[in-house]
Amino acid sequence: MPRPLDALPKAHLHLHFTGSMRHTTLIELAREQGLHLPDALEEDWPPTLRATDERGWFRFQRLYDIARSVLTRPEHVYRLLRETAEDEAAAGSRWLEIQVDPSGYAQRFGGLTATLDLVLDAVRQAAHHAGVGIAVVVAANRTRHPLDANTLARLATQYVGKGVVGFGLSNDERRGEAREFERAFRIAKRGGLLSVPHGGELMGPRSVAQCVDDLGADRIGHGVRAAEDEWLMRRLADRQICCEVCPTSNLGLGVAERTADVPVRRLFDAGVPIALGADDPLLFGARLLRQYELAREVYGFSDAEIAELARQSVRSSAAPESVRKELLKGVDDWLTGSLE
Repeated sequence: MPRPLDALPKAHLHLHFTGSMRHTTLIELAREQGLHLPDALEEDWPPTLRATDERGWFRFQRLYDIARSVLTRPEHVYRLLRETAEDEAAAGSRWLEIQVDPSGYAQRFGGLTATLDLVLDAVRQAAHHAGVGIAVVVAANRTRHPLDANTLARLATQYVGKGVVGFGLSNDERRGEAREFERAFRIAKRGGLLSVPHGGELMGPRSVAQCVDDLGADRIGHGVRAAEDEWLMRRLADRQICCEVCPTSNLGLGVAERTADVPVRRLFDAGVPIALGADDPLLFGARLLRQYELAREVYGFSDAEIAELARQSVRSSAAPESVRKELLKGVDDWLTGSLE
């Protein structure tokens, strides 16, 4: 019998706040507030998406914004994070770094600082409730002005040691060069935060290289297009820069034509650290556990290799050293069969 993947301790390093919402919660909150949802978020869920052109990305972003609109009260934030923590625990995830852009909620929750305070309090309660370690990555938006990113970076550094561990850069990477956000990432890194920008999803290896060169990336959100450049893969492997690979998302947005085309095996064999992620389960229909199932079923990973994927996710995280040691021991126990 194959070892149960939900019993494998792991870290989840690529999950977006709004996108972590349960579909059932989206439906319930929308109905409670009399909000209309398009068919793609109701009867035809999960939606058929393809974001390799601007029109496709606009549709993806529109659905994401509609989903965000149902979170109108603080109790909705607490509920989302409580349920997310429960889902993480069910998948064997013992450490989560969830990414949020406070700008998306600042108007309804009293500003950037008040929004981040709300999220962090909800994170603390959810972590205690589910027994999962949770930290926050504050993310800037590539489609907004770099000065906005500077503001978010300064805000994020005020919460080092208080639940914020990283600074990210999300949204359509075709809309903003990495170097335009260099100052924000310099502020973040000087303040003690990990640099975790998105790159190498909708654009090629150059996008990944720019994140490393211009933003001092410690991890790359997605990064799968690095597999197209042998030299870049060697560089990522040598520097142990992790790629947060999200197979279901890559398929859903048209980054790969087939699940088998996502270069998980190629990156792994090249020595590039990988942390499997779910990205936005609300829009792609699959959570973290499914990504590990794909590693076994589609990419042909043995249990020993799956255990190494879990170790890489833990090593690439910002989890405290004591948590890392506990999780790594749990991975070894899973592999040797000494689970209780």
